[in-house]
Amino acid sequence: MPFLENEGAPADGAENATTQTDLFQAVGSAAQQVDDKPDEDRVVDQIESLCMNCHENGTTRMLLISIPFFREVILMSFECPHCHFKNSEVQSAGQIQPRGVKYTFRIDSPTDLQRQVVKSDNCLCKFPLLDLEIPAQRGQLTTVEGLLTTVLEDLETDQEKRKDVDKETYYKIEQFLEKGRKMIDEDASTGTYPWTLELDDPSGNSWVQPVLEDLRGKWTRTDYPRTKEQNEALALPAEESGEAQAQEVSTLAAGEDVEITKDEVYSFPATCPTCTMNAVTNMKMVEIPHFQEVVIMSTVCDHCGYKSNEVKTGGAVPSNGRRMTLKVTDPSDLARDILKSESCALSIPEIKLDLTPGTLGGRFTTLEGLLTQVHDDLHSRIFSETSDSMIPQERERWLKFFEGLANARDGKINFTVVLEDPLAASYLQNLYAPDPDPNLTIVDYERTDEQNEDLGIADMKTEGYEADAKDES
Repeated sequence: MPFLENEGAPADGAENATTQTDLFQAVGSAAQQVDDKPDEDRVVDQIESLCMNCHENGTTRMLLISIPFFREVILMSFECPHCHFKNSEVQSAGQIQPRGVKYTFRIDSPTDLQRQVVKSDNCLCKFPLLDLEIPAQRGQLTTVEGLLTTVLEDLETDQEKRKDVDKETYYKIEQFLEKGRKMIDEDASTGTYPWTLELDDPSGNSWVQPVLEDLRGKWTRTDYPRTKEQNEALALPAEESGEAQAQEVSTLAAGEDVEITKDEVYSFPATCPTCTMNAVTNMKMVEIPHFQEVVIMSTVCDHCGYKSNEVKTGGAVPSNGRRMTLKVTDPSDLARDILKSESCALSIPEIKLDLTPGTLGGRFTTLEGLLTQVHDDLHSRIFSETSDSMIPQERERWLKFFEGLANARDGKINFTVVLEDPLAASYLQNLYAPDPDPNLTIVDYERTDEQNEDLGIADMKTEGYEADAKDES
């Protein structure tokens, strides 16, 4: 959940050093400075630049700001007074993130069109309803409506010429434009709702604005490890030594039979997702009583200090999903062990907490530890140096949410924890095991077709695959 940022620091012994935080102002601070001192301290820097359209000199304006819930970015705008060419873009001022990121945002009403969007120059943008894909190009700071409007305006530019030259193409584009206009119609009764926006950014520097009231499935974020090709595209090639080590490990694994025991910690070389230097991954198998065996993995990089840990469950895919409901009525319940797999969703209705599957990855900790991690990670993202630009009503809602989360974490209120895992790979400690726990309810349910599709189960074939393979060959 948290963004990993690297803020600039002054050099040792340097006087009057300027940090990255000093350079980048919050949106609210920049606007206030313009109102208070319109003629003194200019917020926007202006630089004379060459126009690539007419090769005369134009003006580039730059603004360094911090975006709430996100990080520092550079806004740039160019204008040429000779040919009137204009261009604007946004660039990330931070480092490439340890993992790529995917956002899926469902637009249910015209209000959702005003959500802010940061689209980096490495981001692939998709509108599935239009079967439209915007390739990685210049960065943008805009809204959902602005992102789609820009595409429609570009297509509409030469429509009059097409009408005379190629009428068939003209009418096809008109149908496409009409469908796109309905998607951003401010009247919900005539507009096409709902529809989905997808962002896929290997650099991890894109973003869609979240809102506290978003229900499960409306706003989802998924972090993923980059492929070798994606690292190379971002100028982050793996080191030769790391590749040689990986080959050596593969050779040993192929030539020797290694028996995995529960009391042994196994280490093998890996590549750090942040700096691409050599790192070490430690792995240990742990047996959870009254549940199953799981694998705990931890990666540590001595070069940049990157650390990560996660839990992997194994075994056969069960025929049903599992929903566990725990009523927390005593502070001692916070000490229960909990295993939340990557496919598990967690919710606490009393405080409106809803974690979609994939959030925080796999975790094996206590209930108190999990709530502490959710509180700290989310709080560091919402209330930072950029939170002064948050509107008062939204700020009050977030403060109320964090107060309820803190009370639940500290055992000051009674609440209900619901774990829903379509792979039944999560666990919540039963204090009365092997007898039933009066405060813990476990229900097995049949997965939906959509869940089977998302998990790849719908494409799995366990019978008759030998004959199909023979026919294909």
